[in-house]
Amino acid sequence: MKLFKNIIIGLVILLLVLAIVIVIAMLNLNNKTKKISNDYSDIASNSKYQDVLLIDDLDYIKQDVSCGYAVIEMFAKWSGNESITEKYLYNKYKKVVTSTGSKFEEEMNKQFPDYKTTMYKYLTNTELIDKVYSSLKKEIPVPFEWAAKYKDEWTLHYSLIIGMDIPNDKVTILNPYGYKEEISVKELLDRTSFKAYKNMPIFLKLGFAFGIFEKNTIFIVKKNN
Repeated sequence: MKLFKNIIIGLVILLLVLAIVIVIAMLNLNNKTKKISNDYSDIASNSKYQDVLLIDDLDYIKQDVSCGYAVIEMFAKWSGNESITEKYLYNKYKKVVTSTGSKFEEEMNKQFPDYKTTMYKYLTNTELIDKVYSSLKKEIPVPFEWAAKYKDEWTLHYSLIIGMDIPNDKVTILNPYGYKEEISVKELLDRTSFKAYKNMPIFLKLGFAFGIFEKNTIFIVKKNN
């Protein structure tokens, strides 16, 4: 009887500790989310962002295996490499290895040794806009993470930004779900921050809270010297 009582007490303590850890993680996530949501309303009048930027010789790849692999294939086509495809990547690993941002960054660096890919996460709105614009100014597309709908269901998704026209409030994106889309800056940021993801399942919320997934995350690619 005493052993049983000790087991129950131990389980209660364990559950309390787990609950405290989850609450702290969620509070930290809320704080980080608040910090990224800074005001960007003056970008349209900022002289730095007046150029219309578009990589117009690149089209979308509709994913057959995964959005991460499809984005890598699109980037490969941009770089002039026709051999890196979804099929090639899947046959190499026999699985999808790009399910998290850090693994996507790692795979980009493996597949494109002439470039350095760096993941930036929890950027403020203005930082995200500036980094994307600066990369497009160099005519380099920008892989990124965001919330996207597939058959009316929200998902965590990779896509590729290929254009920005800030004065006209337009961002051009190649979406591996099978289309090119033009959206406003506000919609982009609502979705990179996952604010747009309605009724997010608890397991995904915990994934963000414990750092498995990230908000306002982009991958900036630079040519190695």
